[in-house]
Amino acid sequence: MTAADFQHIATTIPHKPGIYKYYDASHQLLYVGKAKDLRKRVSSYFAKTFTGYKTFELVKRIESIEFTIVDSEQDAFLLENVLIKQYQPRYNINLKDDKTYPYIVIKKEPFPRVFLTRQKVIDGSEYLGPFSSVGRVRELLHFIKQYIPLRTCKLALTENNIQKHKFKVCLEYHLGNCKGPCEGLQTEQDYNNGIQQIREILKGNLSPVMQRLKLEMQNHAANLAFEKAAAIKSKMDYLENYQAKSVIVSKHLNNIDVFAIEKAGNTAFINYLMVNYGTIVQTHTRKVEIQLEETEAEVLPLVILDIRKTFNSLSKEIVVPFEIEYPEQDIIITVPKAGDKKKLLELSIKNVSYFKDELKKKKTLHITTKSEADLMQVLEEVKQYLHLQETPTHIECFDNSNFQGSYPVSAMVCFKNGLPSKKDYRHFNVKTVKGINDFATMNEVVFRRYKRLKEENQPLPQLVIIDGGKGQLHAALEALSDLNLLGSMNVVGLAKNEEEFFFPGDSDSLKIPWDSDSLLLIRRIRDEVHRFGITFHRNKRSAGIFKNELEQIPGIGKTTADNLLKHFKSIKNLQTKDKSAIEAVIGPAKTKLVLLYLNEKGQA
Repeated sequence: MTAADFQHIATTIPHKPGIYKYYDASHQLLYVGKAKDLRKRVSSYFAKTFTGYKTFELVKRIESIEFTIVDSEQDAFLLENVLIKQYQPRYNINLKDDKTYPYIVIKKEPFPRVFLTRQKVIDGSEYLGPFSSVGRVRELLHFIKQYIPLRTCKLALTENNIQKHKFKVCLEYHLGNCKGPCEGLQTEQDYNNGIQQIREILKGNLSPVMQRLKLEMQNHAANLAFEKAAAIKSKMDYLENYQAKSVIVSKHLNNIDVFAIEKAGNTAFINYLMVNYGTIVQTHTRKVEIQLEETEAEVLPLVILDIRKTFNSLSKEIVVPFEIEYPEQDIIITVPKAGDKKKLLELSIKNVSYFKDELKKKKTLHITTKSEADLMQVLEEVKQYLHLQETPTHIECFDNSNFQGSYPVSAMVCFKNGLPSKKDYRHFNVKTVKGINDFATMNEVVFRRYKRLKEENQPLPQLVIIDGGKGQLHAALEALSDLNLLGSMNVVGLAKNEEEFFFPGDSDSLKIPWDSDSLLLIRRIRDEVHRFGITFHRNKRSAGIFKNELEQIPGIGKTTADNLLKHFKSIKNLQTKDKSAIEAVIGPAKTKLVLLYLNEKGQA
């Protein structure tokens, strides 16, 4: 659908809140969105210039539009969430979570059993959870077994069966793990008191349990039943030890949910901490794929709503790192500036960063262990993402390195068929460039590398990666132009921080999916050239090959020169300082010598 086509139907879309659905020519659902004003929101897709390729592709595929009017923006939000989970449209955030989480079930029966399950059966039983960790559930059940004697048998303990003495106590009774309700040795009220304590423990509310135990212990002691009192004291110690293992933020906090988000390319990571009675009782991190150019503020509310439903959260307060629009009524949204809630948010941020970094490490390890056939498949993927004419079986990557703004060197690594070809690695001592000039340095080393290959009639790489932005890329292209090699190989610049790729002549950058094998391979190549260059630089410094330029000044010794470089980081930075700043480090007499040298250097 073109912008002109849309104008014919624009007036049929109302200025009301609701959800809109985009369909392609075969009436496949492409996208579901919410809007405060349907006409304004839908019109924006056909009026603006898109910064993202996926949004452009979405609009190009739209053949028909449907919409549903609702009473409020909050209703639109909730309906959008339901439809996304139901239909999983191609261009929406993927909210589907394939995991099945464990519950602790309190079975609906006389003297209820308590056990772990992943299946919820509609039979009136009570399900506590779900829990994000099976290990956590098993630990809880172990603790409950230590603290509260419960039956594990499947006997039908009806009042009639017990009165008729149909059952006999088993080994669990003799071990002290059960009080023998099957023979009427434990009342149903006493058993249910234990069940209520379990509920409190699982909610993180240990105070009532501790108070009840303390009262029991005092009663036993008053009746001179010191062995029973000691047994209760042992249970209290166990309970306190268990509580100490949990992260207690503040006993004064009410129940709250804490969320943090971190984006990496087209992927977002969201961490969730469930806090009950000041204790973190649940933690969960989810990874979602972002299909269009949604911001963190747009992604986070959708995922929060889904996670709260998954974990049956009843908390009335949500702590987040920035303001969001959230649809549930009577929910307080808090962006803390200090205090316990701020500490919780910082902890959530640490968790989401750790999760992302660990996933990155695992993926990087994964790429290093791929077979030769798999690596060729990855190289084919690199070809597709970077729009290359041929598969880059021979890749070379360049990087500059310097120490505190001085002593530049460069390095080049070579990968063939996706693997390091270390015999082809090269170091470069910069010869023609004076001072620190990344662009001129890149020009020199690229020229020297490919002049040599050209003279020796050696094969050229299909892909050359310049570790740097547009400036370094332009400098490398100038070198290739001087050698008449432009067009003989593909050359791209790789921005150091954003992992964006720059191509000659293009104003916009290109990004490869954050966790794709293609980007992981390129990261590996980039990290290898960093390692190789820094090692070379460190070895040269250790060997004393580099000398501090300031030592050349008559009257300035090594100690003074090192102090200046340590304090001001570089000679270039030193040149910008006034006389008083330098005198504060080395005194007036030596400052006069340094300034004289710097003036002569500047005039030269």
